[in-house]
Amino acid sequence: MQAMPTREGPRANEDITAREVRLILENGETAGVVSLTEALKKADEAGLDLVEISPNAEPPVCKILDYGKYKYEIQKKKAEARKKQKVVEIKEIKISPSIDTHDYDVKLKNARRFLEDGNKVKVSLRFKGREIAYHKMAEELMERICLDLETLVKIEQKPKIEGKQMMMLLTPK
Repeated sequence: MQAMPTREGPRANEDITAREVRLILENGETAGVVSLTEALKKADEAGLDLVEISPNAEPPVCKILDYGKYKYEIQKKKAEARKKQKVVEIKEIKISPSIDTHDYDVKLKNARRFLEDGNKVKVSLRFKGREIAYHKMAEELMERICLDLETLVKIEQKPKIEGKQMMMLLTPK
């Protein structure tokens, strides 16, 4: 047995299954609750389609309109909503415990720019060789970053050591 193909969008004309519908005419006036055959006849007289606007209502709400134009409007609204969506990226800033002041300022400026753009910032501090012995110095550096960016950020993940790396995740307020 083959499965019936599913339709995208609202039901129209003969696809409507309800016996009675609440009808809205093409000019926006409400015609009240009428039988489906009468609603289809009025839509045919107007040269337009009968489209089920609110299928879950009791009885379902149907409107007389141009179905092709209606589908196009819905498609445009979906495209507009997709365009306005902002994808949050995680930008990474890599530093070392023995970072110089100028390098620190450049990394901080980049972090500030990423946060102002609405992105999350992952600060990773990599230990090389025996630098792991100075993890207190690294914790102070991470704390300094938090203090310098405190007006812009909320700490999503506090600094933690994983192997030879310390990481922290910051999100914009």
